[in-house]
Amino acid sequence: MMWWPVGASLFASNIGSGHFVGLAGSGAAAGISVAAYEFNGLFSVLILAWIFLPIYIAGQVTTMPEYLRKRFGGTRIPTTLAVLYLFIYIFTKISVDMYAGAIFIQQSLHLDLYLATVGLLAITALYTVTGGLAAVIYTDALQTAIMLVGALTLMGYSFAAVGGLEGLAEKYFLAVASNRSANSSCGLPRADAFHILRDPLTSDLPWPGILFGMSLPSLWYWCTDQVIVQRSLAAKNLSHAKGGSLMAAYLKVLPLFMMVFPGMVSRVLFPEQVACADPDICRKVCGNPSGCSDIAYPKLVLEILPTGLRGLMIAVMVAALMSSLTSIFNSASTIFTMDLWKHLRPQASEKELMIVGRAFVLLLVLVSILWIPVIQASQGGQLFIYIQSISSYLQPPVAVVFILGCFWKRASEQGAFWGLILGLLLGFLRLVLDFVYPQPPCNQQDERPAVVKDVHYLYFSMVLSAVTLATVCSVSWATAPPSREMVSRLTWFTRHDPVVRKEQRPPAVALPPALSQNGTAEAGPQVVTVQDDKKETQGGVVAPQRSRVVGALLWLCGMDGAGEPPGPAEPSIASLEEQPRVKMLLDLSLVVCMGCAVFLWGYFA
Repeated sequence: MMWWPVGASLFASNIGSGHFVGLAGSGAAAGISVAAYEFNGLFSVLILAWIFLPIYIAGQVTTMPEYLRKRFGGTRIPTTLAVLYLFIYIFTKISVDMYAGAIFIQQSLHLDLYLATVGLLAITALYTVTGGLAAVIYTDALQTAIMLVGALTLMGYSFAAVGGLEGLAEKYFLAVASNRSANSSCGLPRADAFHILRDPLTSDLPWPGILFGMSLPSLWYWCTDQVIVQRSLAAKNLSHAKGGSLMAAYLKVLPLFMMVFPGMVSRVLFPEQVACADPDICRKVCGNPSGCSDIAYPKLVLEILPTGLRGLMIAVMVAALMSSLTSIFNSASTIFTMDLWKHLRPQASEKELMIVGRAFVLLLVLVSILWIPVIQASQGGQLFIYIQSISSYLQPPVAVVFILGCFWKRASEQGAFWGLILGLLLGFLRLVLDFVYPQPPCNQQDERPAVVKDVHYLYFSMVLSAVTLATVCSVSWATAPPSREMVSRLTWFTRHDPVVRKEQRPPAVALPPALSQNGTAEAGPQVVTVQDDKKETQGGVVAPQRSRVVGALLWLCGMDGAGEPPGPAEPSIASLEEQPRVKMLLDLSLVVCMGCAVFLWGYFA
């Protein structure tokens, strides 16, 4: 692809309805500090194109598990990450998207939150079955364009309603609900609401955590997440990939103005609802006693936009959520069936894999619905802060393993595995403590353990990264170094090595991972048998004998025999070569972009 669809795709993959709800809600509750996540991502997407992407291109990898298998060998690390990604899907993707969509539907139609969730899932199921992944691909670009136009229009209406940025800076501190108790600070806007860098001990987002603890989860998302990396690898060449990252980096400036500031405006215009401080009143307003800041953006859409644009914006938001849920369901099903179920049943047929995958998606949906009350009660009812806290507990160990794999030739499989396991165990321990000891309401004494109360989640991210780094380094030094085949063209310092590896077999990419990794003598015949069976079932022998009921069930499970399942995509970029003039222009653009980012950091810090 050209650079501009790559950049638009990167931005669209990152920004969804959950961002609109979460960023605006955090802006309404605590000010602009949450924009630090977006400014941090600006640097990370540039690091992807200039540093990580050349390594992936040199190694000719198409997926991140494939890179880990080539770099470290074995199946322990990819299998561990497959289980981790399923947890991340539940905690930060499926349940969050359902919650964000339900808030829009709840505020629009005044329905119960869980009834709105069921309705959203029903529409998504119909959308998935009738349209499938093709519908997602064809509508994503249009939805993103309409969302951007609608969001920019809403931004204009918002600033006009409060007298611009100066009017917002004055009126925000007066936006207090009348039901607030006069004897406490509960419900008052933060005094540092217009600052990104805040006190290192008493603030909601301490500046050392923003500068250091936030960086590794950001690098994990932008430089090692499968969805993001595949979009960059789809570029025509490395220069177009860099151009796409530059475009996405400039677009990352928009959320502060399109989401965070409008969320603050919503608090100014609707303080009784958005800034409610009494748990009973909050429960009546939005169904969440922890606070109603997450309704800031839907409230603004419903109250400020003209009727036609209002309906279009809500429809696009819900459609984008359905697209996101469909993509996540597809990814989760693929991970479970290919990376986990295939290990348990190596001879499973395509039909069995498809049915098991759909059944697993139903289980994910059920668990995610049950998880919504936890989201409501977490982090003072701020959706975006909930997402980032979960990310800070689970993603730093994975980021450290990828970084050491890319930049330290001595990193071994044993070191990476045990560092990953120790880091994830500590992260899950803190995650469980956060859920067992939720943040108390503002007017109650905080009696949580010190490790939960006094150690901010961004500081814990720094500790987690240090422990993982020390473990990987110490175990790697104590074990045998990796072979030359596991290092050549798979690190930054060896990316220009000649191609000498012998383990790159074309069938290993086309076949399911569990089969291609089987080292037993029966591996070859097993693969042939499975594929032969598949051809027989698709050759017209079985299909005419199906009853209509069986045919309908198979159609619902995606096994109607309409065609072959698509194989894994090959990397579009085959070389690291760039035209000298284009490379110089891109490098100059990189310096300009980073200069603009530093200016924004300094201006809002």
